[in-house]
Amino acid sequence: MALLVLTGGARSGKSLVAEQLALERSGISGGQVIVAVFGRASDPEMAARIARHQAARPPSFETREVLRTADWPDQVADDALLLVDCLGTLIGRIIEEEWERAVGADPAEVGSLGASVASASPTDAAAFPEAMPPELAEKVSRAAGLQVDALGKRKGDTIVVTNEVGSGVVPHTASGRLFRDVLGISNRRLVAYADAAYLCVCGQFVNLRACSAHITWPEV
Repeated sequence: MALLVLTGGARSGKSLVAEQLALERSGISGGQVIVAVFGRASDPEMAARIARHQAARPPSFETREVLRTADWPDQVADDALLLVDCLGTLIGRIIEEEWERAVGADPAEVGSLGASVASASPTDAAAFPEAMPPELAEKVSRAAGLQVDALGKRKGDTIVVTNEVGSGVVPHTASGRLFRDVLGISNRRLVAYADAAYLCVCGQFVNLRACSAHITWPEV
């Protein structure tokens, strides 16, 4: 059993290759493929995008829309291959849940964080209030860590697709900065568990395990 992590930017090809690997692996093992998704449609274009993704998956794949993140990995059998697409939307969902608990509001009232928090523009400020609930960051970080640990310790084959964020402009909102920071830390934590990890750039894959995890001062 193995954990494989695929990270990269938008439209870099990571989800496509993840599905191809899942199909190949399930053909060898004979196991079921469970695709866990966490994003919610925030507008008609997003709804159509989600529908296209689901329709493009092989018919043998079972897609599960996770609405509540607590203990959801326990509901996937160990002999099934779990494909998480993606960790970014999972983190966004955790932020929504913790915000809802803190203020007693429906997650929709604080914006579709899982879909667009990282790229919020100044015009989105009303959807992402700067005054985050007290201790939200701590609670989100703790919950995200538990999710990563559960994926890292899972007994069955697991493929996790995740996003590389934070390489560009600092997010305009506090919630956007929280999302960026928690996802970056979660990526590092998950790759530490992984048996294999790849960075996807323009459809090409860099083997992160072939890179050094430690650096030293250069020799003169």
